[in-house]
Amino acid sequence: MSIIRVTKEFRFEGAHALQDYDGKCRHIHGHSYRLFVTVKGKPNESLNHPKSGMVMDFSELKKIVNQAIIEPFDHALILRNDSALVGEIAVAYSNVVVVDFQPTCENLALYFAHAIEGNLPSDVRLFSVKLYETPTSFVEWIAEDNQ
Repeated sequence: MSIIRVTKEFRFEGAHALQDYDGKCRHIHGHSYRLFVTVKGKPNESLNHPKSGMVMDFSELKKIVNQAIIEPFDHALILRNDSALVGEIAVAYSNVVVVDFQPTCENLALYFAHAIEGNLPSDVRLFSVKLYETPTSFVEWIAEDNQ
């Protein structure tokens, strides 16, 4: 049986600020993120199984990504834990995600990859995470580059 890759696209809105950055992104600003999650595996070969022919049900992948990423990050302000006023902002607004890394597109993709990997079925592997920050700018994490 061949290895097949399955990809699902997700979209969410988010804002961030890059602490100590020397450009415009040091200010709070937002993005319409597009996230592509690709997993790989062998399709289920059991003819009478409800998931016959599938590597992974798209709805199962959607549930994993929604819980790990979309629900906490959609319409959230993402700030590094040492950002100015982070405590006051987190108290004043309920949807603030405080992280221990600079919330760049690169670091978010890495964080998302780790969040997804630990929740996949044992016979399915994460292949890649592609995160668009703008319509023309994206980063990509590929599992085989990180082994």
